[in-house]
Amino acid sequence: MRLQQIDHVAITVSDLARSLAWYRDVLGLERRFEDEWGDVPTMMCAGETCVALFPSDGPDPQQVAVRETVSMRHFAFRVDRANFDAAQASLDELGIEFESADHGIAQSVYISDPDGHRIEITTYDV
Repeated sequence: MRLQQIDHVAITVSDLARSLAWYRDVLGLERRFEDEWGDVPTMMCAGETCVALFPSDGPDPQQVAVRETVSMRHFAFRVDRANFDAAQASLDELGIEFESADHGIAQSVYISDPDGHRIEITTYDV
């Protein structure tokens, strides 16, 4: 078996419309497959990579605090240097807080969507 790439990351969101708007307006992702699938999942894509948004059925009272469970830590989008700099300027303009990290071979910024999913924007153009 030889895999090509990640097709999509599926995440559960509390408000589908709010998340659609956030992924479109903040990250610039485009909605795809609406005619084929309707709202579930809501596919928000950049190039050949998508984030599939699924509505939540509500909080699970049995769920332990997210930081105490085994879960996805974050997902990352790769950009070139110019778009990395543009991303930081755009986040500043939108008033979205982000954390910066220098990984030596890469530089990253980390943000959270409205439901707290961590997203990394990274460049290897250091």
